[in-house]
Order: sequence, then structure tokens, then C-alpha cells
Amino acid sequence: MAKKASGIGYEDIIREVRAGDFRPIYYLMGNESYYIDRLSDFIADSALQESERDFNLTVLYGTQTNGEEVVSAARRYPMMAERQVVVVREAQKLDHREVLATYAQKPMLTTVLIICHKNGTLDQRTRLAADIKRAGIIFESRKLYDRELPAFVTNYVRRKHVEIEPAACQILCEYVGSDLSRLSSEIDKLVLALPQGNLRIDAQLIEDNIGISKEYNSFELVAALSAKDVLKANRIVNYFDNNPKNFALQPTLTTLFKFYTDLLLAFYAPVKTDEGIAAWLEVQPWQVRRDIMPAMRYYTAMKVFNILAQIRRTDAASKGVGGQRSTEGDLLKKLVFFILH
Repeated sequence: MAKKASGIGYEDIIREVRAGDFRPIYYLMGNESYYIDRLSDFIADSALQESERDFNLTVLYGTQTNGEEVVSAARRYPMMAERQVVVVREAQKLDHREVLATYAQKPMLTTVLIICHKNGTLDQRTRLAADIKRAGIIFESRKLYDRELPAFVTNYVRRKHVEIEPAACQILCEYVGSDLSRLSSEIDKLVLALPQGNLRIDAQLIEDNIGISKEYNSFELVAALSAKDVLKANRIVNYFDNNPKNFALQPTLTTLFKFYTDLLLAFYAPVKTDEGIAAWLEVQPWQVRRDIMPAMRYYTAMKVFNILAQIRRTDAASKGVGGQRSTEGDLLKKLVFFILH
């Protein structure tokens, strides 16, 4: 979830704005642009009526302006409205940003200043940061970890008043990755594709509309390996090898490395129940039941340790280390053979 940088988080800001409580300054920063874009648009849309925007919404770009011009715009009075909104995009490239500190000491209460600083953060030790914290909000938006993506998808889908099957959720997360803007866009596409009266996204809907096979994907490969299902695992690997457009080795290695890392940690969980291991690994209990528990019956901790080392060697070989010239499909076949035998 988006991080709190000054005692208030994403949902807190949304609740305040919905209640009509606007801060004079919002400094939105971080490496995850999704939350920055969502908040800046939501605040601006909520602060002004449609009829007020022509004269009271100013959008500036850090590449085309400077701190003095931002302050000048912020000090203007609104025209036939309760407030004006000034949005500064690409603020990480804004020259003379330090002059904003003087403005922040006595901001215009009729201005909502929204500063969008992407791909980086404001140094919290600076005078500017201290002054903005006193007058408004500094919000940091960080990239989500892979383990946080299913919760993001579930919550996003729930806000659309539909549900998503756990397997479909996992497939979508592994296919799209941590790009939240793309992830939300794919979910919107799936919601629109739902047949009338159907409020549940499943793997078949994903296959039909996004092109991810519900049977041949990294998620199903993990399931096959966890149960040491040699036939199923080899079918998936052969499908990957024969359909290179639907297969990329690096994301698959990332998925396998995460699974076997979790499996190794599971051997040392204090409580070896579904719920105990899920809490230990910070995953959902269904993931433990589906993959971790079966794998603990077929693998030893030492075997898992060796598998992790082999995944690293496969990753290195895929990048040309050692001078090997194997296709990605061949590298995956060799890795899966090592895992299963």
C-alpha cells in the first residue's frame, strides 16, 4: 500500500477530500506513479465544480516553469469560486524549488497546490519539507512488493463491485507485474468484458480477453512442481518452448525463485498449519494449501536450497554468463528437470 510520509496515507487523503477538507499544499512523491496520478486527479476534480475549472485550474510542468512562477500562480485569487487549484507535474525537474518553502510558511487558503514529484522523493531534512508538513501533506507513493499485488487487485476489483477468483488474481499479478497503472487498466478491461449478470472474474475470462492461457502459465507451473507432477510440468514447459511469444524466462524465474524461497522459509515456520505458515510468509492461506503444503511433502530443505542455487545459475546463463548459448526454452527445461529429479 502507499506509504504514509507525514502521518497520513492514501485512504486518509481520499476520506478528507470527500468530506470537503482540503489542505493548502499536497506534495505527492515517490516511485509509484499510480497513487500520485490518482490522488492529484481526485483532489483537483473534487476541489472544483466543472463550471469553475476554466478559470481556476492551472496545470504547470516542472520542465517548463520554475519555483517563482509556481508561487506566483498559487498566490492568485480564485475567480467566481471558493478556491483555485494549481497542479505542478514533473516537479522533480522544477528549478528554484526552494522558494516554495517561503510560500509554505504562509500559503493562500483559497489555493489548493498539488505538487507531483515522480521517480524520487523530497529530502525530509530540508526546510522545504518541514514547512510543507506544517502547512499541508507530504505523501510518498512506493512500489508494491509482489506479495502485496493480490491484495491490491482484490481491493480494486471490490471497488468495481465484482469479485475475482484467487487463481485468476494470481495469474493476472504474475502476468502484469507491479505496474499498477497497467494492472488497473487490465482489470477495467476484464470488468467491461464480464457477461451480463456475471460478477466474478475467472481464469477463462482472462484467457479470452488478455491472452494468458489458464492452463499454461507460471502459476500452473508452480502448482505442478509443488506436487511433483512430472507430466503436467513438462507439458507447460513444452508449451512455453513452442510458444515463445507467450513466454518470457525472466518473469518465470522470478516466480519460481519466490515460490522456493517461501518454501524454504516454511520449513522454519513456528506453527506449521495453513494459517501459521501463511502468517509467517505473509501470504494467503489458500496459497499455502495449494502449493506450500504439498511441496513440503515432496522436497527437503536441502533440496530447496539447491534449487534456489540452480535458479540463480539459470538466470546467469540466460544473460550470457559462462558463454552458454541455449534458448530460453532449453534453459527452463534443464531447470525443471533439476527440480523434479
